[in-house]
Amino acid sequence: MEERKIKFYSKQGNNLAMHAIPGHFATSHSHINYYIDVTSIGTRINEAKAAARAFQQKIPMTKAVDTIVCMDKTEVIGAFLAEELEKNGYRNYNMHETTYVVSPEINANNQMLFRDNNKMAIQGKHIVLMFATTSTGDTIRRALECIQYYGGIVEMVCSVFSTVDNVEGYEIDYLFDENDIPGYEAYPVHECPFCKKGHPIEAMVNGYGYSKL
Repeated sequence: MEERKIKFYSKQGNNLAMHAIPGHFATSHSHINYYIDVTSIGTRINEAKAAARAFQQKIPMTKAVDTIVCMDKTEVIGAFLAEELEKNGYRNYNMHETTYVVSPEINANNQMLFRDNNKMAIQGKHIVLMFATTSTGDTIRRALECIQYYGGIVEMVCSVFSTVDNVEGYEIDYLFDENDIPGYEAYPVHECPFCKKGHPIEAMVNGYGYSKL
């Protein structure tokens, strides 16, 4: 698959690039014709810093941010975003005047939770919720429900790549969308044209990566 990888640059003028592989792939909620690979943005320091700066510019100075909740292995970007927020004088109400960067645990039943030792980073806190990729918004809904259950206040939802603009009334701020990839499509499982033609799924994919079938 890797030999089919195509590089796409952001149209937002932030000098970031992601990779995409054409084919037939399955997420937990849909089938897609491109696997979106943002691994380099989440793991290379220079790119993670650039993504953090781009996200910081989308957050109004009037917002308070106490905690960044990172999904899909976005902790490196989250840490640099916390640094950008503190450097630029954003408010937070934490006792130690610094920002928490945490991720929920996902149990065997695919439920998100925060253990007792991490609840203090969520309860009553103003939160930025961060994702690597978003194709349907279903995982965002589950994460919002989890954070709200623990008493968190979501101020912003952001994703490196997203095909949705709004989930449960929250606007999604993203660095790339489907318009950056000519011909990108996501299909409900029962409407997938590849499946109807008998084309096998090449890999299961999510924000962590892909597993070939």
